[in-house]
Amino acid sequence: MYTPTLAASKVEKNHFANEAVNTYAKIGLETAVLSASPHQLITMLFDGAQTAIYMARHHMRNNEIAAKGKAITKAINIVENGLKSSLDAKAGGKAGAQLVTNLAALYDYIVKQLMLANLRNDPALLDEAERLLESVGSAWREIDGKQGTAVPSL
Repeated sequence: MYTPTLAASKVEKNHFANEAVNTYAKIGLETAVLSASPHQLITMLFDGAQTAIYMARHHMRNNEIAAKGKAITKAINIVENGLKSSLDAKAGGKAGAQLVTNLAALYDYIVKQLMLANLRNDPALLDEAERLLESVGSAWREIDGKQGTAVPSL
């Protein structure tokens, strides 16, 4: 038999269960961040941006406008405030400076594509941003983060 009190109790329990899971996941992520090398942190940023784009695509498909916007905003923030801001033109000499210039331009382009995807509700633009991030991210993953040579941060 349906009773409003019982239904409210179930909703409350689900809310608290979801909150507990989210808190646990957040603690796990914070622990991973604190123990990660700089190389691993950049890898985590690539993963986070790609996950946000995946979620944006899901929300776009389901016409969940606010959630789509939030996911795209998260991806943009990761690219702008994480990946792009971590670029270090001083590492790697002249060649490193050129690489940083090229990556900064690429990150600007990715942000533009994400903004257009949000405005136009266009999954193809999300696909392009994701493909570009995957390309740079896979190259980053191939770099041995423990090498003693100077490698420009991506």
